[in-house]
Amino acid sequence: MPKVSDSHRADRRRQILDGARRAFARHGYEGATVARLEQEVGLSRGAIFNYFPNKWSIFYGLALEDYDRVGRLWLDEEYGSVLRHMASEDPDWIGVYLELIRKIGTQPELREQWVQRNPDLNDELMERVAELQRRGELRDDLEPGELLAFLGLILDGIAVRMSAGFPVETEPLLKLVSSAIAPQ
Repeated sequence: MPKVSDSHRADRRRQILDGARRAFARHGYEGATVARLEQEVGLSRGAIFNYFPNKWSIFYGLALEDYDRVGRLWLDEEYGSVLRHMASEDPDWIGVYLELIRKIGTQPELREQWVQRNPDLNDELMERVAELQRRGELRDDLEPGELLAFLGLILDGIAVRMSAGFPVETEPLLKLVSSAIAPQ
């Protein structure tokens, strides 16, 4: 049997994730059956599940990618960029994100998996908030984790509104959020 290169494996994984994202966005987590995944990905179930042990691991892999992308965006740019990004995200995919929240809300083992999703990124975000507090750019009467939790709630609210089909006016919202986290 010929050996598959790392590059080929990475490309195949990307193909699976991209197709699965389309399937989940169109049909939701439950509706994205294996047959629909095969159709969107363009591979057989054997090929798909050679790279991922089950449908949840594909879905969770996409959620991790999104979390990492948004976290890196916040670190590289600013919270406003994250807010604008969320407000421009595909509403169908945002709706699927809410399915993730439902699943981790009802299954403690999945909740723990999500809480531990990327400790290094979580630490970097916490340190960035602490640094901004030390420089006087963010209010310092709250712990960094409390500020991050607040900002996360804003992003979750955007997800809820968008998944319901309501637009989000980012600039007025950003103005409100900025005033809430500005030094007092």
